[in-house]
Amino acid sequence: MRPTTSLATAKATGVPVRYRVVAFVVSFGALTYLDRVCISVLAPHIMGEFGLSQIHMSYVFSAFTLSYGIFEIPTAWWADRIGSRAVVARIVTWWSAFTIASGAVFNYASLLLVRFLFGAGEAGAWPNAARVYSRWIPAGERGLMPGLLFAGAHLTGGITPILVTALLGFLHWRAIFVVFGLVGFVWAFFWYRWFRDEPADHPSVSAAELEKILKERSLPAAHAQQRGAWMRMLRHPSFFPICMMYLANSYGFYFLITWLPTYLATARGFSRGELGLFAGLPLILSVFADIFGGLTTDRLSRRFGLRFGRCSVGAGAYLVAALAMLGGAAASEPRTAAVLIAVAAAASMFTLAPSWAACIDIGGQRSGVLSAAMNTSGQVGGILSPIVLAYVVDIFANWAIPLYVMAALYLLASISWLLIRPDHPLES
Repeated sequence: MRPTTSLATAKATGVPVRYRVVAFVVSFGALTYLDRVCISVLAPHIMGEFGLSQIHMSYVFSAFTLSYGIFEIPTAWWADRIGSRAVVARIVTWWSAFTIASGAVFNYASLLLVRFLFGAGEAGAWPNAARVYSRWIPAGERGLMPGLLFAGAHLTGGITPILVTALLGFLHWRAIFVVFGLVGFVWAFFWYRWFRDEPADHPSVSAAELEKILKERSLPAAHAQQRGAWMRMLRHPSFFPICMMYLANSYGFYFLITWLPTYLATARGFSRGELGLFAGLPLILSVFADIFGGLTTDRLSRRFGLRFGRCSVGAGAYLVAALAMLGGAAASEPRTAAVLIAVAAAASMFTLAPSWAACIDIGGQRSGVLSAAMNTSGQVGGILSPIVLAYVVDIFANWAIPLYVMAALYLLASISWLLIRPDHPLES
């Protein structure tokens, strides 16, 4: 029930509360990448201290992704039961604790365990963001809002290699994990104190804003989600193309946050000074891709309908990503290769806004679980990516082959988008 306090008649002017929710969610996404990306930069120091090979470290990277994938759908289901306010606070508190614990590992086994538990804690982060958006954001703004979420995450991911490289000048790698982990506890406190699962329950939402959200968010009645929803989701013609598309996206993305710094240093001979810049360049370019991908899909959807607005952006951007990744693998000049890889990454991230918006378009009340299924498929790619690369490089001594694999997956993702139907809601 809507509060009857004086705050319930909050000012209709000023920044709408839903945009403050978006700002909170964007900072949430930024935190996830701060703690995910730092280990890729610290990997050489960890490997040196414990005497680990590239194959050993690939399993450390994939331990996070494995548990993340296992707990993704259960966490989204839990949020559907009790709400994202409590679940997100738990997610951030858990992963922050195990970020700090990453600085206390003492051997390879403890490193594997801590990173597995870290992934279990962070699981469900993005589906909960989608769930929050489905309840707080009108349908016409849903392409841009996921774009802003990923822009914040990728900006942080792009800055993190530079930040970590600078901190290594006066902090031990263990201390960096502690510093990054402490930030999350502060965020979780303020999130739980301020956020509400439904706009009607937030004391600062004006009557006009509440009316706009409820009228335009296009959610079916809550009872419609209960019976047979899982089977309808699995049978929906878009389900498997969405999963295939996102597997390709995450396969490429996990290369960026795991082996890219090592690739640039080992295969392309970048110095430490250049490494921080070029390792972060793909995610920095992705910030612009995230935002413009969201703006583009919203504009095209309003003008030409949901299917064209979502699918043309997704298919076209993945085609660009495939061609740029092929160019990066074949380029002989190191900086040219690094820039082309960054362009390929940014093109793939141009698709994130339509991907998550399509989950909300199709899923409705079940958008959290549908996006969790999509993201879980992505984690399959994330699990495979670092391990496949480590074995390929170990067997063939050729860093170009993994890049050709990514190009082929991006092409498959482009084709998958042609089969997705965001104009066919799950509850229709």
